[in-house]
Amino acid sequence: MAGKKVAVVSSGDPGIYGMAGLILELVQQYPEDQRPEVVVIPGISAVGAAAAVLGAPLMHDFAVISLSDLLTPWELIKKRVEMAAAGDFVIALYNPKSHRRVCQIEEVREIVSKHREVSTPVGIVNSASRHGASMAIATLENFTQQHIDMFSLVIIGNSQTYVRDGRMITPRGYKL
Repeated sequence: MAGKKVAVVSSGDPGIYGMAGLILELVQQYPEDQRPEVVVIPGISAVGAAAAVLGAPLMHDFAVISLSDLLTPWELIKKRVEMAAAGDFVIALYNPKSHRRVCQIEEVREIVSKHREVSTPVGIVNSASRHGASMAIATLENFTQQHIDMFSLVIIGNSQTYVRDGRMITPRGYKL
């Protein structure tokens, strides 16, 4: 690759479930004096795009969790969801459902329901920032009835999140 410029394009932000980590790990296999320079250019993350569509659901602490169990054991994913829910974090879910993984989103709903009211707002954004994007706001009780697939991003509010004028808002704590 000497003298060549190579680009790896990743959807969203390459540093958030993108290709940046893999590329940086790959170049570590070269001797230090032969490693190509890697420049990571940030993009718009799916969680940021989805939050903008929904309003302001990420204005306080939040956790981002992928439900894909291809590289992470499902038991560990469930533990992470449990800890985030117990900590009252807003929870953003990447890869919430696929043809093979259809029950996990319901299991996540049950885990979070142990720590939140069933009326907690949940936003679902499909194909954020893409042609044909759609959005729905539901509740923890019924959000799994919405269309959810691998192109969806699900944001589960915390105990303070509310919906006003069709927008999800998680207050930061400012006194107005």
